[in-house]
Amino acid sequence: MDRLANTVRPYAWGSTTAIPELLGTEPTGQPQAELWMGAHPGAPSLVDRGAGRQPLSEVIAADPHGELGDAAVAAFGPRLPFLFKVLAAASPLSLQVHPDSVQAAAGYAAEEAAGVPVDDPRRTYRDTSHKPELLCALTDFEGLCGFRQPEESADLLAALDVDGLKPYVDLLRAHPRDAALREVFTAVLTAERDAVADTVTEAVTAASRLAEQDGPHAAAYRACAAAAHHYPGDPGSIAALLLHHVTLQPGEALYLGAGVPHAYLGGLGVELMANSDNVLRCGFTPKHVDVPELLRVVAFEPRDPGVLRPEPDADGSEVYLTPAPEFQLSRHVLAPAAVPVEPGHHGPQILLCTAGHTVLHGGDGTELPLARGESVYVRAGEAIRITGEGTLFRATVAA
Repeated sequence: MDRLANTVRPYAWGSTTAIPELLGTEPTGQPQAELWMGAHPGAPSLVDRGAGRQPLSEVIAADPHGELGDAAVAAFGPRLPFLFKVLAAASPLSLQVHPDSVQAAAGYAAEEAAGVPVDDPRRTYRDTSHKPELLCALTDFEGLCGFRQPEESADLLAALDVDGLKPYVDLLRAHPRDAALREVFTAVLTAERDAVADTVTEAVTAASRLAEQDGPHAAAYRACAAAAHHYPGDPGSIAALLLHHVTLQPGEALYLGAGVPHAYLGGLGVELMANSDNVLRCGFTPKHVDVPELLRVVAFEPRDPGVLRPEPDADGSEVYLTPAPEFQLSRHVLAPAAVPVEPGHHGPQILLCTAGHTVLHGGDGTELPLARGESVYVRAGEAIRITGEGTLFRATVAA
């Protein structure tokens, strides 16, 4: 078992207080957006096995079969296949979508052939992997996820009573569903900002008014207006009304597969994903937006956001079931007098304490206490027991 020293990423949308509060550290006054736990080359966790701190990525590279197990190496290669994070959003993240594996491999190859450096801001594909992800709320957490039915989006836009939106309303009501969504989403993203500036301003003003009337879609209008406050003039404010608005309660989760447009708007949560950095942005961002590639990747089909709740597992934990083979998230809610938990999974694991105090017991008799905000890496094949009082999240490869 290795206690992890982790990197905090200071993205501008991050909360100044949520991650420091979790870690028990003093706020710096600067945004602290994401705490990364894992072996991603962008910010690998550090471990100390007696010779000073080393990046977990280097430890795994030196002995991938010993660290990850034969099965994980055979399935995903000699690297930790998942990345575990704490995400603390004080303002909206970019409206975005992730590619599937075929799209990622093709996009990466094309940009390599074109000679675009991997660290170039104009680069879209930074690796060859897809990036399914799971977000589990630790506090109330707002997000946008997946297309609404076109008829419902038409009603939301029509209620704004803005002349510039009427062509979008007509399109949503007149075409087959996938064509309607594609045409409107494309029109919004490809419009010249100057040409739609008045429409966006009028739409946001109307959304702010409707948000105060406490109707059935008040939360969606409120989210539209809030995003526009942070990104004035961004047509993504209109695109947001094409998507489901979701508020997760603590313990609830969202799974985002390939092609699903989404944006996180605010809250604290744990996020588990395939070990990839492939993101195509649609809006709410000053970063590079590749509209033609984005439109090739987006799945233009209505879908239920599919809020996940944990299900009981055989080892006494609760598990969030997804189709992603690279990762699985479990939650242990521990009581002080309970029988010690013995997780049945023996692949590589990262465990994070989010409440109370827990203790990990190794098979050799070692004990490692974890307070709130502390995390640990467990190599494949190492049996552990868990005791204590609190909440522990566990990231593993899917069984």
